[in-house]
Amino acid sequence: MQTLALPAEASAAVTSGAVQVPAPLVAVRDLAVGYGGAPVLAGVTLDLYAGEMVALLGASGSGKSSLMKSLTGFAPITGGNAKVVGHDVATLGRGGMRRLRSEVGQVFQQFNLIPRLSVLTNVLTGALHDAGPINLVGGFSSTQRRRAMELLDRVGIPHKAKEPARSLSGGQQQRVAIARALMQQPRLILADEPVASLDPRLADSVLALLRSIATEGGIPVLVSLHVLPLALAHSDRIVGLRHGEVLVSAPTDHLEASALSVLYDEEESHDDDRS
Repeated sequence: MQTLALPAEASAAVTSGAVQVPAPLVAVRDLAVGYGGAPVLAGVTLDLYAGEMVALLGASGSGKSSLMKSLTGFAPITGGNAKVVGHDVATLGRGGMRRLRSEVGQVFQQFNLIPRLSVLTNVLTGALHDAGPINLVGGFSSTQRRRAMELLDRVGIPHKAKEPARSLSGGQQQRVAIARALMQQPRLILADEPVASLDPRLADSVLALLRSIATEGGIPVLVSLHVLPLALAHSDRIVGLRHGEVLVSAPTDHLEASALSVLYDEEESHDDDRS
């Protein structure tokens, strides 16, 4: 099936009559991913630019999670290449991979907070990659604590800073997870089904927050979703996978839900992507 490829969103600047397109912060070309010889992704091409939120759609087994994992070296690249915030993922050694992962904030369906620790401390753990030996033993600096409080204010829950994470609602816990990711000062955010466990109202608010972070901070956000109305409401572009291949890649305002039906077989459920 042919890829539906529509013109990229009008983010280019025009100078002296020439169109200058900004360089993508993520450039994936003909990417293939496989486990034990079994292909999961084939020929995937994707660009992510500063300031945009891109929704990744597809049924269970389409390869969404594998694509996201491949961008930080957690899924084996078997062909093509992926350049992520200046790093060629397939060629990185151990040290280079650590640097890459420190520059990519990740938000998951399961919030992965430490329940007994305070909300503030959970956010501060996002700075551990930048902590020296003294901080690892003796705590975080006053500068880090101020930044963590600023981030809690950014996600709308500064009044929860001293409470244990386990006392928060699901939507509040996901906001803590987003603040923790921002604590890394990331150049890219990957959000893998971040609202799958939230009710529609909370899902809307979390996705609106992620999009505002992308727009205001110039940080590209790649978010995998199952619910089409959420993708249409909260993304700048949509990339759709089916059986490991890109079938849809277009600005959201060029798409309607009917155009995305090609991503789903009738018998396929919309369960969480396990690939």
